[in-house]
Amino acid sequence: MERTIESQPIQFKARRVSELGQLSRRQLLKRGLAVGGSMMMGTGFLAAGNAAWAMETQALEPRVMATLVQLARDIYPHDRFGDDRYATAVKGHDEKAAENDDYKLMIEAGIANLDAKARAEGHQSYLDTGWEKHRVEILRGLESDAFFQTIRGGLVVSLYNQPEVWELLGYEGSSFEQGGYLERGFDDINWL
Repeated sequence: MERTIESQPIQFKARRVSELGQLSRRQLLKRGLAVGGSMMMGTGFLAAGNAAWAMETQALEPRVMATLVQLARDIYPHDRFGDDRYATAVKGHDEKAAENDDYKLMIEAGIANLDAKARAEGHQSYLDTGWEKHRVEILRGLESDAFFQTIRGGLVVSLYNQPEVWELLGYEGSSFEQGGYLERGFDDINWL
């Protein structure tokens, strides 16, 4: 018997920081736990619904950054990586957008195009596309796009050059400082 499970799209609540009053960091994180999905508050702040990570943005809207995080996860999917690793990887796009208006427009236009493609497939937006296979289908149509290539190319370095990611992948890091691989188990293959 075949069963399908309907997924509920993540709901975002936009609030201005001034509307929240004076919250301590702990209170803010508790509110984030209650939301269940991601939570956005005004321009410049994006927090995970599970309060595991948060980031401030300089130039890009939180919704754009949340879409970039999902896009990064869809381009280089790793179940063992938390969204915080992907958020760290795309943070550079926000920093570059703060310095370069043309770059900011390119990112915003790319996300708008991604959302338009998702709407053409019957979804509210790319971020609200519940199933990974549907998001990947949308991305396949954009593989030659300059926006997609910019994001994908940047992720090769920004995602895989994080020591926390190295640990998750089993990479011990550079061995030059420790005498090289030859003296550190290069041929320690005990299963052969």
